[in-house]
Amino acid sequence: MLLQNREHVSLRCVTGLPEPLSAPLEIGFDYTRSLGPVHGRFATALRDRRIVGVRGSDGRVHVPPVEHDPETAAALDEFVPVGSRGTVVSWTWMPEPLEGQPLQRPFAWAFVLLDGADTPMLHAVDVPSPEQISTGMRVQVRWAEELGNGIRDIACFEPEHDIASGSERDEPEGAEPVTTLVSPVHLHYQHSASPEESRYLRGLADGRLLGQRCPACAKVYIPPRGACPTDGVPTEEEVELPDTGIVTTFCIVNVPFLGQRIKPPYVSAYVLLDGADIAFLHLVLGCAADEVRMGMRVRAVWKPREEWDHTLQNIDHFEPTGEPDAPFESYAQHL
Repeated sequence: MLLQNREHVSLRCVTGLPEPLSAPLEIGFDYTRSLGPVHGRFATALRDRRIVGVRGSDGRVHVPPVEHDPETAAALDEFVPVGSRGTVVSWTWMPEPLEGQPLQRPFAWAFVLLDGADTPMLHAVDVPSPEQISTGMRVQVRWAEELGNGIRDIACFEPEHDIASGSERDEPEGAEPVTTLVSPVHLHYQHSASPEESRYLRGLADGRLLGQRCPACAKVYIPPRGACPTDGVPTEEEVELPDTGIVTTFCIVNVPFLGQRIKPPYVSAYVLLDGADIAFLHLVLGCAADEVRMGMRVRAVWKPREEWDHTLQNIDHFEPTGEPDAPFESYAQHL
């Protein structure tokens, strides 16, 4: 019982320090893929509610089609239509579906050997319980409502019955072949900050820039690190830094992309704060993009106080101070 109680004692009670910060983080982007002639043919057929495979040198029909022969590595181009019905050759039960999977209720993952194919394809089978699927079971495609998304055009498989789940159709007149697919990629996770990072983030919420100094080499790191990467010793001394610094290196962004909040051209630069020994990436605005240069003196432009949180985004951007440029020797070791 004593051990169980100890597991619930907070860090503040043990050390007098605040609990480390923890928050959910999300990373996402749309991945665009060029399909090529083989996968493009497969995706185009799926859009038209048809399935095609490709014949290998040994006569086997591969579904989904492969670009090169598994035996000879020769390029394959003999496409073969196959059926939208098939047989379950093996399966496993998915009691708790994950985000992004074909179904958001319990279902079976199965290898399905389509009629006319010699290799099985992996997909979901929509059955309410594991007792209602078995090896040798006959299934058929259930087509998605929205087509043109590659393998996702097959919403899932379902037990075979007399009424077709979706009729095949001819390619619409003038329809372009499917040559690219856009696949959203998302990662959700809980990030727990280290004690050093937590102090840094709490400092940002108060409008302060906190780094830590290595006791061996005296380098100041911001964001702070628990140990100096040069000497490997703990960085225990906290250092408050000003919100002024210099541009070490930079990039002029000219290409628009999804989610961009600033119209190009603009500058993304590494800013070395005065007194720091490591630069961090941020925006430099307040002047024309072609006026930004290495050694330029800049100052942080903070968002309104009511918009602050535990993030470096409290600084909206950096802008030139108008001071003379720093000499190259002063930041040459920080590029």
